[in-house]
Amino acid sequence: MNLRRDVFQAIADPSRRAILLLVASQAMTAGAIAANFNTARPTVSKHLQILTECELLKQEQSGREVYYHINAKKMKEVAEFIEPFRKMWEDRFNKLETIMKKYKSK
Repeated sequence: MNLRRDVFQAIADPSRRAILLLVASQAMTAGAIAANFNTARPTVSKHLQILTECELLKQEQSGREVYYHINAKKMKEVAEFIEPFRKMWEDRFNKLETIMKKYKSK
C-alpha cells in the first residue's frame, strides 16, 4: 500500500520541524543533520524520507554525498495556506487588546 504523505502531518513532528530549521540556511548531508540529534541515524533517515516524500525537502547528489535542502516552492504553498488563519487570529488578538485597554482605563 502506497500512502501519500501529508505536509501538515510531517511538520507536526518536532524533530522534522527542527530538521527544516537546520537546512533552511544551507544544504546538509544526512550525517550532518543526524549529528544535531540525540537519536539513532535510521530515525533521522526516516524523518528525511518523510520530508522528502511530501516535497518539503529536495535531495541533491554531489559526488557520493546526498545533500538535503528546503523546497522553497512547497514551503511557500504551506505558508500561503496558513496565512488566512494567521490574519484571522491577529485580528482577534487586536480586538481583544482593544477591549482590554478600554477595560483597564476604566
